[in-house]
Amino acid sequence: MAVGTSHEQEGLTLSEQSPLGAHASRTQRTGQSLPFNDELHLEAHRWLVDEAYLLDAQDYDEWLSRMAEDVHYIMPVRVTTALGAGYTTSPGMAHWDENKYSLSRRVARFDTEHAWTEDPPSRLRHYITNVRTFRTPNPNEIVVDSAVLLFRSRGDVGEAATVSAGREDLLRRIDTGWELARRTIMVDESVIRMQNLAIFL
Repeated sequence: MAVGTSHEQEGLTLSEQSPLGAHASRTQRTGQSLPFNDELHLEAHRWLVDEAYLLDAQDYDEWLSRMAEDVHYIMPVRVTTALGAGYTTSPGMAHWDENKYSLSRRVARFDTEHAWTEDPPSRLRHYITNVRTFRTPNPNEIVVDSAVLLFRSRGDVGEAATVSAGREDLLRRIDTGWELARRTIMVDESVIRMQNLAIFL
């Protein structure tokens, strides 16, 4: 099951179930993952690593410029269910459910005096691994799976926090390179042990 589908019985991706994902691309992967030396895979891997450095540096304006106009960025709430229940997320609930406009408002807030959750700013380190790339029916779009581990510390006395997750991204080729058209983040805990989510994964 692809990370972007949580309710198999409905046959809908998480983007299709979300009002903010109504205009997101529906493109899905085809075939097996590409070889690690494939040019498309290398380009996708480099894009993810470059993005991780932007997020670590909290260069959110540049990061936002790499989002497609129709981007859907969602991190559903995970639930613990019985084996064979057919779903692993809470229907209609998400920690993040964003489009380009809502992402831009979150980024703009960092430049105001109201961004108290990031004053002083967090120290961030995004570790990206287990990258797999898939072709799609659209020659200008690829699906990329990855695992991300975020280490975050803030201030001098509070305990550091980590978040582990799997991501499914849809990358779209444009004249200047690649942009993110869809991201589904599946965290590996049902309870996120972090004071706030004023960051990005």
